[in-house]
Amino acid sequence: MTTVGLATARARRRPSAALVAGLVILGVSLVLAVAPGLAAPYEPAAFDYRALLQPPSWAHPFGTDNFGRDILSRVIWAYRLDMQIALFTTLFPVVFGTAVGALVGYYGGIWEPIFGRIVDVVITFPFLVLVIAIVAVLGPGLFNMYIAVGAVGWVFYARLIAAEIKVQNRLDYAAAGRVMGYGDARIILRHLLPNAAAPVLVYWMTDMALSILLGASLGYLGLGAQPPAAEWGLLIADGKNFMSQAWWITIFPGIAIVVTGFGFSLLGDGVADLLRPDS
Repeated sequence: MTTVGLATARARRRPSAALVAGLVILGVSLVLAVAPGLAAPYEPAAFDYRALLQPPSWAHPFGTDNFGRDILSRVIWAYRLDMQIALFTTLFPVVFGTAVGALVGYYGGIWEPIFGRIVDVVITFPFLVLVIAIVAVLGPGLFNMYIAVGAVGWVFYARLIAAEIKVQNRLDYAAAGRVMGYGDARIILRHLLPNAAAPVLVYWMTDMALSILLGASLGYLGLGAQPPAAEWGLLIADGKNFMSQAWWITIFPGIAIVVTGFGFSLLGDGVADLLRPDS
């Protein structure tokens, strides 16, 4: 049984508390992302000039902003955009990085030093600085943010999977596959990758949490989602000038970021526990 298959069997038999808590948090987050209108009491962009900067109350549990917009509704609707950011900023890096890493780890040779130089160039600069520089050149917006993160983020997945494939390729079952005449594609896809995917899955969970934080940071700087979209970074930016009189505008979106990121971290910890050989 492969590492991933063994982890699935363990999850069905005795799921850890971290795994269950992470699934619950992310399950609620996904429901809010798919159907925010069912939970939000107001339209997220609806102005109400009779309720400007209102503190939390029964009518507006999270208060209102300087345009009278309900903060609770905007936080709920932001789940759709921020969960989209978590997925789309990591989807290309994990797929492309895994493919490149698998080929480099399996074939080695001249590809290893070439890939090593690419890694050296990328890790020389802070990740956030590189992303901001690329977005600044391409222009603000979510699509350009996805391009910037994808152009840099795949390297980390490739480096991780290349090391794992290299280790797995030295084991007896890989040699047995070659002796039996299996092609390279079959050995990589059906034998090596399923057994090397564990660290990538754990890293992906953590990376999605960091992607939400990155999306919020770029939104705050005006390089990510653009107004009037409901996005947690934008909500925090909207309230930065009102912290002394309307703290709720920034506090509640910040709590949403922390809770959702905590959910991804718990899920990653739970997956890591399942994938440990001695668990």
